[in-house]
Amino acid sequence: MHHGLNLAVVVAVTVTLVAWTLVSQRLGRWNISAPMWFVAVGFLLAEGWSVVDVGLGSTGLRELAEITLAVVLFGDAARVSVAALRRDAGLPGRLLLLGLPVTMALGAVTAKLLMPSLSWWVCAVIGASVAPTDAALGAAIIDDERVPARIRRVLNVESGLNDGIATPFVKFFLVAAVAGTALETESEAGAIRELAVGLVAGVVIGLVGALLLHRARQAGWSNPAYRAGAVAALSLLSYAAAVELSGNGFVAAFVAGLAYGAGTRRAARAAGNDDTAEHSLEFTHQSAELLSLIVWFLFGALMVPVLADLEWQDVAFAVLALTVVRMLPVALVLLGSGLDRVTVAVVGWFGPRGLASVVFALLALDGLAPEDGSQAVRVITTTVLLSVVLHGVTAAPVSARYGATHHD
Repeated sequence: MHHGLNLAVVVAVTVTLVAWTLVSQRLGRWNISAPMWFVAVGFLLAEGWSVVDVGLGSTGLRELAEITLAVVLFGDAARVSVAALRRDAGLPGRLLLLGLPVTMALGAVTAKLLMPSLSWWVCAVIGASVAPTDAALGAAIIDDERVPARIRRVLNVESGLNDGIATPFVKFFLVAAVAGTALETESEAGAIRELAVGLVAGVVIGLVGALLLHRARQAGWSNPAYRAGAVAALSLLSYAAAVELSGNGFVAAFVAGLAYGAGTRRAARAAGNDDTAEHSLEFTHQSAELLSLIVWFLFGALMVPVLADLEWQDVAFAVLALTVVRMLPVALVLLGSGLDRVTVAVVGWFGPRGLASVVFALLALDGLAPEDGSQAVRVITTTVLLSVVLHGVTAAPVSARYGATHHD
């Protein structure tokens, strides 16, 4: 087996991408999404037909997924209006500071009830791993301008920040599951420091990057052809710099995107030109989409085969994780928010599990005892796969129906 991606895999991924491009419009009418296609083809080529042998270990896939998630978070955040976000800060604040911890706790309890042989710490790993959401899997509602901008913004910001907030919890529980106590390696102060470093690194890199790119453009120093590439580089820089400083790379990438978008819009207004963040983000969005599709192909090839040992408890947990475990905390924390029941239900349902959960599953595989690790990976993989299918199928019709009855 070769280490890294061999040429057969490169051919398989590129052919899958071209094939999707040729039929995407038709499949879209049947609510078949790009992640669904790439997961299915990756599984069939690697496991069903044994056409390709993916020589990429769990560590390689995890690193690729982490980088992809950073680029996605930066690009999504750069679209968000910070001024509008400040007006609506209460809603994502409720979801992140109250809803997320309740979701993780309820997920752990659910895992323990269904799989009593697992320790509470391993159940906590599972609960925390499937708590973060992935807005990209519900892109139809995020991109549908018929849906109120406030709701799209809330879902985007929640998805952008809950990955980073969940990361220290997952690490904490992993250490506890192995060592029997979480106090030797991961502490509350350490987790807060990690988030703080990510926050500061993101703000600095995003704002300084926006300022430098704007000034260079105004002075005529920079070639516009390279600007989009530099913005994509900022997404990677924010993640890598934060990690090197022992900070949270996911928080850094999202906050850097917010800061870059705000800094670029502010500089453009001051200069009286059309230098908006959106003009420079096209390459970042395209890179994020391409990387995401590669990750979904590899997810299908490498992780879906573990479901050969699927048990009913795995499916039961996945169903509950996507419904009760997600929607009940959302409903509780949004009481008194002024949102109607339909909106609360839409926010609760659109909590897809995606790239972050894949990363956490691979951390669990590397960090837990083999038996615990394999079961955790199977449960998390089942949840992600079910989410890819269910949220992919329902995103467009629910978005259209909800957008038709709810407006800004």
